Amino acid sequence: MRFLRRNADEAAPTAEDTPAEVTPVDPARTPAKGKPTPKRREAESKRRGPVPPPPRTQREALKRMRGNKQSKEERRAASVERRQRMMAGEDKYLLPRDRGPVKAYIRDIVDSRRNLMGLFMPLAILVFVALLVPQPQVQQYATLLTTFMLLAMVVEGVVLGRMVAKRVRAKFPDNTTRGLSIGWYSFIRASQLRRLRVPKPRVTYGAKV
Repeated sequence: MRFLRRNADEAAPTAEDTPAEVTPVDPARTPAKGKPTPKRREAESKRRGPVPPPPRTQREALKRMRGNKQSKEERRAASVERRQRMMAGEDKYLLPRDRGPVKAYIRDIVDSRRNLMGLFMPLAILVFVALLVPQPQVQQYATLLTTFMLLAMVVEGVVLGRMVAKRVRAKFPDNTTRGLSIGWYSFIRASQLRRLRVPKPRVTYGAKV
């Protein structure tokens, strides 16, 4: 009996041999990150980026309020309005190359004259049609006419550019725009059809500018 009791005592596990109780991990619980969780407002502000400056005009404020909720008709109407204001010559809606009183004065000078360069686009169409005609004589005459017209346009462009630059310096003595830039701008304006010029001409032929 003593032998059996001794074996029972030796077989009994001690506190050191018993493994520590393991606490089960809850998979739904997120471990601590070491810092407080940011608020929803702070997280959204970081995601959206810096805060835009306040609107300067009432129109800009209304535009921001609408945001991307503008209907297709509203966007189309706004585009039409911008186009109309640009064609009317409002400086705010013009391209950077067309802004300023100097450019407006150049356009008035060019628009008040009848220029041979205004036939540049019709001449190009005429040449294209002549090349489609299977007759060498027609193509030859079209080539000669085109060469003569182009030379005349180049001479007219040089004369027009010098004249416009001279008048611009007389009217705007503090202007620093180079004469070459003034001449090129005049040439481009004069080579376009009158009805296709942007902005639209605000003077008629023969008007005193």
